Amino acid sequence: MIEIRRYLHQYPELSFEEVKTAKYIAEYHEKLGHEIRIGVGGNGVVATLRGGKPGQAVALRADFDALPIHEETDLPYKSTVDGVMHACGHDSHTATLLVLAKVLNRMKDEIEGNVVFIHQHAEEKPPGGANAMIEDGCLDGVDVIFGQHIWSPAPVGTIEYRPGPLMAAGDAFKITIQGSGGHGAQPHTTKDSVVIGAQLVSNLQQIVSRRIDPLDTAVISIGSFEAVNAPNVIADTAILEGTVRTFKESTRSYIAEEMERVIKGTCLAGDVEYTYEYQKAYPAVINPVEEIEFVMELAKSVPGVTSVKKVEPQMGGEDFAFYLQHIKGAFFFTGGQNPEVNAIYPHHHPKFDIDEKGMLIAAKTLGVATLTYLEKNK
Repeated sequence: MIEIRRYLHQYPELSFEEVKTAKYIAEYHEKLGHEIRIGVGGNGVVATLRGGKPGQAVALRADFDALPIHEETDLPYKSTVDGVMHACGHDSHTATLLVLAKVLNRMKDEIEGNVVFIHQHAEEKPPGGANAMIEDGCLDGVDVIFGQHIWSPAPVGTIEYRPGPLMAAGDAFKITIQGSGGHGAQPHTTKDSVVIGAQLVSNLQQIVSRRIDPLDTAVISIGSFEAVNAPNVIADTAILEGTVRTFKESTRSYIAEEMERVIKGTCLAGDVEYTYEYQKAYPAVINPVEEIEFVMELAKSVPGVTSVKKVEPQMGGEDFAFYLQHIKGAFFFTGGQNPEVNAIYPHHHPKFDIDEKGMLIAAKTLGVATLTYLEKNK
């Protein structure tokens, strides 16, 4: 696993550009003799291990895209691609699933059913790869799906989970304010897009603080505010971009609608034009209670696991959510904290790294869940 993970770490590929990584994955499964489909929903790879005895089908999913981040570590296996890095752990997910496939292949004659390995592209960039792979048939004939994410905030040996909502829906928006620029010394002759944009930054926050039930959970964050000009020029145009995070679908739709009302009112008061784009990206990851409890009960006896913890939901997004909208399954976090690194450098940081022992625990947990489920449901 370490060898594979470090190789992939050196040669990362961005979302929707993962051609060489997909080829590497397909060739690995081909050597094992698995049935393979390539180009699934784009760059996805689906490999099927057919057990020697009849039974149901379990799918296991791992993502394999990297991020547009320039690596700043001194690791001997650091990224060789400028501006691209596995800063989230998807290299470890792929290594985990490939070696698990190799191990399960050795015992295929005894397996009561089939195991489908879903290697998914483009998790990091909406619209993501999951939905496209589902539309291309990656779940055809599958009864249940399991997945995990290496998790740097959690120590190695810890597995974290939650029945119901685990990760939030993650949406994106873009607001373009079209004012009328001019000289900074003559503001009365302009329509200042920066002033209107600043008002929007404040006004949009009132949706969460004053229109959403305090017992509900929502976040509106503006991450980019661009109005580039000389210091003595009032900006003609301002562009605001950000993200919305929610758990309830009703809250998700309500915020999108309320944002338009706030934007329209603020721009009307400032006598400026606007455009508003809202992209629903990934829905919330909602773990079915029976399946996640099944996997977590098994995890308690996995060698190396020292703690199985039920945790609070967190606002990060994951397109594994799409699979759970179609079939039952479970998604959990596997501790991969590197004490020397992760206390300072979290996921998506240019100095991110993991403790690779977490991969072995992830593989064992997914493996025992797969075999136990197939045996139980034969």
